[in-house]
Amino acid sequence: MGIFNRKDSAETTTQAAAAVNPDLAALTGDYTIDSAHTTLGFVARHAMVTNVKGKFLDFSGTLHLDGSDPAASTASLDIKMDSIDTGSADRDGHLKSADFFKTEEFPTMTFRSTKAEALGGDDYRITGDLEILGTTRPITIDLEFNGAAKDPFGNERVGFEGKAEILRSEWGLTWNAALETGGVLVSDKIKLNFDISAIKNA
Repeated sequence: MGIFNRKDSAETTTQAAAAVNPDLAALTGDYTIDSAHTTLGFVARHAMVTNVKGKFLDFSGTLHLDGSDPAASTASLDIKMDSIDTGSADRDGHLKSADFFKTEEFPTMTFRSTKAEALGGDDYRITGDLEILGTTRPITIDLEFNGAAKDPFGNERVGFEGKAEILRSEWGLTWNAALETGGVLVSDKIKLNFDISAIKNA
């Protein structure tokens, strides 16, 4: 039994070392998400036949990256629900209403990470608590590290792309309408898409 324990421990150590991206290790520090160059988007199935895409225009967030120990990395987001934009003023108004986000009562959606993992190469996974309508539930986001660069203004930047899927009903977003041909107007499953640019704090 002792031999197997030693083998398992060695394999685990090797896998953990392989999972750490050496380029990311040099980027350890605190970052502020650049909202002007970041997109927080979502996709919902509409009428069973097409996708409606939207995004949030007003948000703030921070990252703490620990490239040597990715599990110590953290992320935080605060999103103003009134800033929802699907390209239709009528639809946006409905989404802000009591049928959906109740933005007057619940003006902010938040995300707070609880776990970070390096999956190998440029792939990472972050788990955290997403609060909508006063309900907090865990979600898992798969991230790809897009790289790092110094911009013309001297800012050190990092970029990530991410995706996740949630069931909106789990946060109390249950409004819908039945279709004559069967099915419902708005899908329960929502796809979340993130394109994040963050600037290292001075």
